[in-house]
Amino acid sequence: MSTKRSLLLLPGDGIGPEVMRQVRRVIDWYARKRGIEFQVEEGLVGGCSYDAHGTPLTDETMARALAVDAVLLAAVGGPKWDNLGFDKRPEAGLLRLRKEMELFANLRPAKVFDALVDASTLKPDVVRGLDIMIVRELTGGIYFGEPRGISDLPNGERRGINTQVYDTHEIHRVARVAFELARKRSNKVCSSEKGNVMESGLLWRQEVIALHKAEYQDVELSHMLADAAAMQLVRNPKQFDVIVTDNLFGDILSDEASMLTGSIGMLPSASLGATDADGKRKALYEPVHGSAPDIAGRDLANPIAMFLSFAMALRWSFDLQAEADILEQAVENVLSTGLRTGDIMQPGMARVSTSVMADSILREMDKLATA
Repeated sequence: MSTKRSLLLLPGDGIGPEVMRQVRRVIDWYARKRGIEFQVEEGLVGGCSYDAHGTPLTDETMARALAVDAVLLAAVGGPKWDNLGFDKRPEAGLLRLRKEMELFANLRPAKVFDALVDASTLKPDVVRGLDIMIVRELTGGIYFGEPRGISDLPNGERRGINTQVYDTHEIHRVARVAFELARKRSNKVCSSEKGNVMESGLLWRQEVIALHKAEYQDVELSHMLADAAAMQLVRNPKQFDVIVTDNLFGDILSDEASMLTGSIGMLPSASLGATDADGKRKALYEPVHGSAPDIAGRDLANPIAMFLSFAMALRWSFDLQAEADILEQAVENVLSTGLRTGDIMQPGMARVSTSVMADSILREMDKLATA
C-alpha cells in the first residue's frame, strides 16, 4: 500500500544541487521499488536565495519547512557572498531554519566503513571499527547568546562580543537525547565542556549529572574537558560511544571526528526538535561537507553523505528502519568494490564521478531489494 510522506528539499549552493539531484533519484527509487511515496517540494536557501530574493531564506520557504515531515538540505555558502552583512550571508538562512524549527539536537555520526580504513590519516588500528555519535546542542550557546555584535570604542579600537549562555532546560533536553541514544548503542555517554574556566561549562556539567542521577543511572556517564576530548579523538577515538556537548565545542569536535573517517564528504547529520503529542518532531537532515565551490558543477562531488543523511531521515522521521538499512548497506557494498570519488580516492581503486557513484549505489539497492 502506498503511503505519502512530505519532504522539503533545499539544494542550496555549490555542489548542493548536484548531490540533491542524486538523492532525488533515491527518493524516486523507494516509490518505484517499495511503494513508499514522498510528497516532495523544493525551495531556495543560502546564496541562491539571496540572489533571487535578497534574503538567504524567505518567509514562504520557512513556513514550508515548518509544515513538512522533514527537510533535506544539501549545502549553503561560497566566496561569492563573503562580503555580505551577517544577516544576509547564506549561513544565516541555515541558522534561521535551526532556530525557528527549534532543532536543538544535532546528531553527527562518525563511522568508518571497512573499505575506507586506509583512507583515514590515522593508523588503521586506531580507526578500524570506529562508530561514535556526537550530540551537539544547536540552538543555544555562543552562536545565539545576547549581547553580541561589533562596536567602536572611544579609544578608536573596536570590540567584538559574543555571549555564551545556557539555561537548565536547554542542557537537559539535549542530554536526554544523548542518554536515549546511548541506551540503543553501547550505553555510554561522555559529556564535554570547559567547566574549569567557564561558568556555563560548570553549569552544563552539574545539570548533566543531575539529569543522569534522576533518570539515567543505567547509562555510564563520564566527563571530559573539550580540549582533552579533542586530543583523545585523535589518540584513542574508540573509547567514545556518544559524546554530548554544547554548540561551540560540538561544532569543533564533530568536524574533527568527521576526518577520522577519511573524508568529510562521507558524513551525514540530523538536527532534531522536541517530540510533539503525536510522537512527531521537526527535523532537518544535511551532509556536513559544505558547498565545495571549487568543484561545483563538475560532477566530482561525493554524494554519499547526502544519501546517508536521507537514510537518517528514513530512520528518525519516518521510522523506516529496513529501508534505511538497504541504502546504508548499498553504500557499504559499493565502496567494498573499490569505487571512489576524488575525496576518498586511494591507490588501486577506481575513481568515478558523482553520477556514476549514484548509479552504482542504485544498482546495489536493486540487488538488495530482490535478495
